[in-house]
Amino acid sequence: MRLRNIPGADEVIASSPYCVQDAASLAGNWQSIFSQKQPLHIEIGMGKGQFIMDMAKAHPDINYLGIEKYTSVLLRAVQKMEAEESPIDSLRFLCFNAEDIAEIFAPGEVDRIYLNFSDPWPKDRHAKRRLTSSAFLDRYDKILKKGGHIEFKTDNRDLFDFSVEEIENSSIWQIDAKTYDLHQDASMNAGNIMTEYEEKFSSKGNPICKLIASRIDD
Repeated sequence: MRLRNIPGADEVIASSPYCVQDAASLAGNWQSIFSQKQPLHIEIGMGKGQFIMDMAKAHPDINYLGIEKYTSVLLRAVQKMEAEESPIDSLRFLCFNAEDIAEIFAPGEVDRIYLNFSDPWPKDRHAKRRLTSSAFLDRYDKILKKGGHIEFKTDNRDLFDFSVEEIENSSIWQIDAKTYDLHQDASMNAGNIMTEYEEKFSSKGNPICKLIASRIDD
C-alpha cells in the first residue's frame, strides 16, 4: 500500500523546479514550460517516475509530462531528478487528479498518452478501470490530436480485456495493435521501455498485456 502522507512532501513538490505548479493556466500553452517546442507525451499515474524518465532520456526529441495524484509518490520522482548529473529539460511532473485531465489541455494539444497499471488486482478496482472506461476515452478524445495514440500496459488480464472492449465499442477509437504477452512479441516489444514493476513481474515469466489505440482521424 502506498504511503499517501509523507511529512514535507507537499512542500517539496510545491517548490520543485521540476514540478508544474499552475496547470490550469497552461491549457493551450503547455509547450511554454519546455526548452524546445516538440511533440507532447503524457503519462497518467507515473508512480515514482522511472518509466517516463527513461522515455525522456531515450527520446530527447519529445517533451514529456508525468502526472501523479499523490505527492508522497511524486516525491520519489523529484528525488530521482535531483540526483541526475544534468537536468532533463524535456521532462516535467505534475501533481494532479486525472479525472480533470480535459480541463488542463487544449483540444489536440497532446500527441500520446501512456497508461501503465501495475496492480495485480487493485483494492479499489473501479479507480483503475476508470482510466480506460468510455468516460475517460472521451476525455482523451478532447485533448489528443486526431490520429494521436494511447499506449496501455498491464499485467491484469481482466482489466486489459475490459479496456479492449471499451475501445472496440467506441466509434472514435481503434486498436492498432495488441498483445497478451508483450515480451514474447518481437514487434510490440521493439523499443519497449519497462516500468519498474514490469521488470520485476516479467522476470518471473508472467505476461504483460499491451495495446496501442489511436483516435480516428475524421
